[in-house]
Amino acid sequence: MKFNTTPQQSQPILNHEGAKAYRMNPALELYSTVVTWSLNDTFYEPNDERLIRIRNLIAQNDPGFVAKLAIYARHEMYLRSAPLVLLAELARIHSGDDLVARMTERVIARADEITELLACYQALNERTGLKKLNRLSKQLQKGLASAFNQFDAYQFAKYNRNTAIKLRDALFLVHPKAKNLAQQEIFNQIVTNTLPVPYTWETELSALGQQKFKLATEKEAAFQQKWEELIDSNKLGYMALLRNLRNVFEAGVSYAHLKKAVNTLASPEQVARSKQFPFRYLAAYRELQGTEMKRPKQEGWIGKVFSGQGYVGEVLDGLEKAVVQSARRIQGFDEHTRVLLACDVSGSMQKPVSPQSSILLYDIGLMLAMLLQSRCRNVQVGMFGDSWKRIQVPKNRILANVHEFYKREGEVGYATNGYLVLKELIDRRQKMDKIMFFTDLQLWNSGSGSDQLSKLWGKYKQEIHPSARLYLFDLSGYGKTPLQVLRNDVYLIAGWSDKIFGVLEALEKGESILEMIMNY
Repeated sequence: MKFNTTPQQSQPILNHEGAKAYRMNPALELYSTVVTWSLNDTFYEPNDERLIRIRNLIAQNDPGFVAKLAIYARHEMYLRSAPLVLLAELARIHSGDDLVARMTERVIARADEITELLACYQALNERTGLKKLNRLSKQLQKGLASAFNQFDAYQFAKYNRNTAIKLRDALFLVHPKAKNLAQQEIFNQIVTNTLPVPYTWETELSALGQQKFKLATEKEAAFQQKWEELIDSNKLGYMALLRNLRNVFEAGVSYAHLKKAVNTLASPEQVARSKQFPFRYLAAYRELQGTEMKRPKQEGWIGKVFSGQGYVGEVLDGLEKAVVQSARRIQGFDEHTRVLLACDVSGSMQKPVSPQSSILLYDIGLMLAMLLQSRCRNVQVGMFGDSWKRIQVPKNRILANVHEFYKREGEVGYATNGYLVLKELIDRRQKMDKIMFFTDLQLWNSGSGSDQLSKLWGKYKQEIHPSARLYLFDLSGYGKTPLQVLRNDVYLIAGWSDKIFGVLEALEKGESILEMIMNY
């Protein structure tokens, strides 16, 4: 495939705000749409419409690219559901080789994804009735059979849930061949539903919750002891610990256990292995900041933890250290490279990534910008809405910086006047080598003027700094850009993971994101 082509516009198109825009080629659009998809409605696009658009894009792209994109999205962007959609849809429309089988084996990384994939395949093929999974793709069946060989008894037991499609159903459907007698015994246990109950924080707390206690103090002591036991066991996963920090506080664990939990979160080795979205740290940070306000009258642990020792500040520092460790993998730029980071805080960026999440697209953009800011030497950062404002923040306080921006977002209003960033640079005749927008790309001019980002970029390149580069960090994947990419030093990068900075590094070496995926 040849990706590095100049898009040809047969007629002008408009973005969701009615401003002139440019459509991406099918490969770039599929990439940006998939890696920014949480399978929930976005501000401008219902989830059902995005699914239809993705299915159409899959049909327009080379099957090999779709397969590699699914693997890239699963292992580099840390996505789970979107790669399964790519896999299930490709299995529906592609045949004649073993591509789907090989793709399946690579995409499936957790035991529960076997049943998730079958449920996705069933939904995309609109199967109903008793035999909803009959006529399963042969290559999908072959790939799933191989996937069964990847997991042990603990991994199967951990995800052996009472869902519509169970592991037992999947086993009967794909008929995997056991590698040895030990694995055959595991398959037999799946069939008879006799897998040993795994030691996880969910199973341990669930079992404890079913016990009867005479006094509330006995229950509190039991849960405190259980959380301390889980921390000591080293079997409380990194993500589980990050998500349960508030519960650990509420259980009133000892300072020694709290310190051990913090050391785990800030460990460089643990951070590298955890593969967390950066915004997970922000969610934990906010939970702890709000705990004291939300539960001010509770006795026991409140007095001991918050008003007494002040452990929350120590844990917040631990989260900052963890984020700093995650940022160490980012290449950044030296003191000679002038970098400007512009964060979109418009109304459309105030959309949660999912109905259950407190994290907004706006937060993701700020988080990614602060990560990059911490790794650059000569860098300025600001936010735009109705207006554009530069804000000075320390380099070594990533989460606190995001919180500072969050408190001030109303200062610039809620339009999407990204063009003001370039207008100010032109007015000041200031040279910036790298100009980066963290946005949903729905940029426009809310005033009566004719200034647009594409027009001002041409002027900036011609009059101020011909070798400047513009980077659009797409956080929503609507499939349109405010100016043409792959020409005039304009680049598109999409996603919510800190791995997007690996794409930035590749671009510096002359490689495009689509070439990265094809070489994966």
